[in-house]
Amino acid sequence: MSAVWNGREIDQRIAAATKPSRSAVAVTFLDQPPIGVKDFEGSEPSSCSFWRLAAEGRTFYTVPENHFNCAVGAYTHSIPLSPERQKETEHTLKFMFDLGYVKPEEVPQIPRLPKTPKAILYTPLREASGVPDVVLFAVKPAGAMLLEEAAHRAGVGTGAPVLGRPTCMALPAALQFGTISSLGCTGNRVYTGLSDDEMYVVLRGKDLQAVVDALETITSANFALRDYAEGRREQLSTL
Repeated sequence: MSAVWNGREIDQRIAAATKPSRSAVAVTFLDQPPIGVKDFEGSEPSSCSFWRLAAEGRTFYTVPENHFNCAVGAYTHSIPLSPERQKETEHTLKFMFDLGYVKPEEVPQIPRLPKTPKAILYTPLREASGVPDVVLFAVKPAGAMLLEEAAHRAGVGTGAPVLGRPTCMALPAALQFGTISSLGCTGNRVYTGLSDDEMYVVLRGKDLQAVVDALETITSANFALRDYAEGRREQLSTL
């Protein structure tokens, strides 16, 4: 990776290829609150709600208590809940089990952070002053294809299946394994405003430069392959 981190340049190069409708979000899990960054004030219903705020241009950090409204997000972020909130978690899980949305045996398989962060820094990628842990890209499937192909070319693709619910597990999964794509769950789409034709690709911050460098080749190759396929369709299609 380049010795000099430039989040703005990386963001611009990726956006030029994937044409996202919202800003990429850099997330960093910290052992202490960051100096010179404003802490989050207010209340949000979910951990992924903070993605929306950062995509809108805000830079801030949360502490574990800010995630107490989200039983699922607290679980994937390894945040212990207070006793009264733990009861809410049990009710939430029972609600999901009763709906048939998730099975009890699936819960232990959900990726989680290895330890509880003391603070979580959220910022638009273009404003990130250092290498983040993970970066979230909300893109259309065509953009996700380019990012996945670039990640594989760069040697940081995982070959992992596209993840479903809960969307927030994509963060610890990417941190542990590498590039992860997620379809986005219903809750996430409500809390973040993700449209029906968008999905997520999550990259580790340390992999970004390699992916960006591979993206130019992948994008050019796809343009050439599209022209090739269109020519074959015109020549060979009989209907």
